[in-house]
Amino acid sequence: MSGVWTKAWEEVLRPFLMRPKRVQVAALCHREINGEKQVLLITSRGTGRWILPKGWPIEGLNGAESALQEAWEEAGVKTAQVDPTPIGRYDYGKELAGGQIAQVETLVYPARVTLMVSDFPESDQRQHIWVSPKQAAQMVQEPGLKRLLAEF
Repeated sequence: MSGVWTKAWEEVLRPFLMRPKRVQVAALCHREINGEKQVLLITSRGTGRWILPKGWPIEGLNGAESALQEAWEEAGVKTAQVDPTPIGRYDYGKELAGGQIAQVETLVYPARVTLMVSDFPESDQRQHIWVSPKQAAQMVQEPGLKRLLAEF
């Protein structure tokens, strides 16, 4: 019987556990109102939980540019100054088509928002809210993202 387990480990379990994480990019959109820093959260389309605008890297764009494109499509961020260096990263399990869960590492790029609009590609699919970083950290589910927001 140990041969069956060895084969299962080598051919199925070990490759599954050792495969590299997929990478997404997120925009930590922020602004300052009356001297108070605020960050932008949006709802996910599937579960409605609070998240940052994020998505897969876009061919032809670097990570920061891809994150800014996601902020436009998902939240209506028309213009922002995005830092080309991520301030951190967090991991989460993303449900794919077919119900599979992919481990995703998300690189987070800060983006100081200068203009938002109400008409954007996913405006009818998402809600958004501006809150303090501390409040945002309490609203999101991913532990790594909670830490990033609390430290921002």
